[in-house]
Amino acid sequence: MLKLAPILIALLYGVVMYRLSASRMAKQLDQNSKPLSDPLLNQLTKQMAVALEIPRIKVNIYEVEQVNGLAAPDGRIFITRGFFNKYKNGEVTAEELAGVIAHELGHVALGHSRRRMIDFSGQNAMRTALAMILNRFLPGVGGFVANFLGTLLVARLSRNDEYEADAYAAALLTKAGIGTAPQISLFEKLNKLSGANGAATPAWMLSHPKTTQRIAAIKDMENRWS
Repeated sequence: MLKLAPILIALLYGVVMYRLSASRMAKQLDQNSKPLSDPLLNQLTKQMAVALEIPRIKVNIYEVEQVNGLAAPDGRIFITRGFFNKYKNGEVTAEELAGVIAHELGHVALGHSRRRMIDFSGQNAMRTALAMILNRFLPGVGGFVANFLGTLLVARLSRNDEYEADAYAAALLTKAGIGTAPQISLFEKLNKLSGANGAATPAWMLSHPKTTQRIAAIKDMENRWS
């Protein structure tokens, strides 16, 4: 039992830290966001709501300059002010931004936030267990090796979540009559904005799949559907 104590403590620590992080994020979002109000975007979200057979899709603007969309642990959908400004400036279309909203809806619908709490706790315990074992054979560096292996696992799980959310978005956009073309065109734009898109970094170390792989996956789905 004493040998299991560090692992149990690591599990408990992971749960507590996740809940504290989620609480801080919710408070920050409440203080720095407001409801999305744009006629064209509201029409597109209405089309998606009809496709999902729900009354409406609530989207908020998060007042930060980064270009991003996010699904909060409590299920709310946010588009950053930086992303919305690119839409208002004509750099991103309303349909492309609708694709971002659909992607974040996928994270919510597929339970990724809840699953990440379990994953985070399990990964923390796994790192502790690995460090205990590896330190016997690699004194002084076992912990570093365990953290590296844990990071690779987290990256792989995150990539799987992104593929799943992309697939959900593609299906929703298609059903809503918007199609996947805006989803693909936005990926191409973001790929150019980010330069090489992590070309120097091996794919297995990235938390998000490479853009070319995400586009290929969407096109493969469309071929299967047709």
